[in-house]
Amino acid sequence: MGSLPLSLDLPSPPLGKPPHLQLLSETTLLNLFKSQQNHLNYFFQNLDFSQALSFTQALLNSRGTIFFSGVGKSGFVARKISQTLVSLDIRSSFLSPLDALHGDIGALSSADVLVLFSKSGSTEELLRLLPCARAKGVYLISVTSVSNNALANACDMNVHLPLERELCPFDLAPVTSTAIQMVFGDTVAIALMGARNLTKEQYAANHPAGRIGKSLIFKVKDVMKKKDELPICKEGDLIMEQLVELSSKGCGCLLVIDDEYHLLGTFTDGDLRRTLIKASGEAIFKLRVGDMCNREPRTIGPDAMAVEAMQKMESPPSPVQFLPVIDHQNVLIGIITLHGLVSAGL
Repeated sequence: MGSLPLSLDLPSPPLGKPPHLQLLSETTLLNLFKSQQNHLNYFFQNLDFSQALSFTQALLNSRGTIFFSGVGKSGFVARKISQTLVSLDIRSSFLSPLDALHGDIGALSSADVLVLFSKSGSTEELLRLLPCARAKGVYLISVTSVSNNALANACDMNVHLPLERELCPFDLAPVTSTAIQMVFGDTVAIALMGARNLTKEQYAANHPAGRIGKSLIFKVKDVMKKKDELPICKEGDLIMEQLVELSSKGCGCLLVIDDEYHLLGTFTDGDLRRTLIKASGEAIFKLRVGDMCNREPRTIGPDAMAVEAMQKMESPPSPVQFLPVIDHQNVLIGIITLHGLVSAGL
């Protein structure tokens, strides 16, 4: 078998534009955005808010799971709105109309609500699902944009989303209808969030990997360095003998303690530079950490929120890069650094 070539002669990207394409001007794009804005304004101006309120109240009163379903682009919207509700601590799930007819309908119960998104209200997959869902005792709600449609007539409730037309020049590609579905669903989700009195802490608990969640969940003790990671020394130690400790722990400081681990002060890279400027000759070799350390450093407790530590580091009169962590008896138990907070996603 011959060896493979080390490189391939790939065709260069074409220059210019294919002959059948027209140049896209800024004016054309601007007019499209303005047209979409007008179509969305039509939706807001003509939405029946009594229907929107009844819909929101039905979801709020649900004793079970709020299921969403749809096909195609409407299916993507339905899935997204369901995921939004889940993130807001509301029990919800997406039900594929195809999979529902092959066993997944077993997830439905009489305590549930099933919301069906369809622009036309004539989606065959949803119409086939309807009688099976009704047999399970589910409360059925359709969200459509065409008046007097089959889906609306068969459901317990219908919400009409006014649609002037699609932005598509052929009035076919569902780009405006899906936009108003998304706006409607997400707005209702926030209304439910307010009605259920969801707290910021509850929201954060559902987003532990995000910056919001971390800022509301992580405490200082969760992200601080401790034990062998601490750059510690005694106040009687010679400064020149502590340079390795100062630089090796990656904190930019020394934590000065007594024999009982009480925090006495801190000695930073900046303190070292000032020491080198002031001292001369052999005097520098005789200086002890206690002679030059800061006896009143900013500190924080282990149960404080990590975001509070960051705020304390950045507070006047000048920002600092670290905070010693002490208990109520001023015993050193750790150190939290700005680099550590940033690395933790805060």
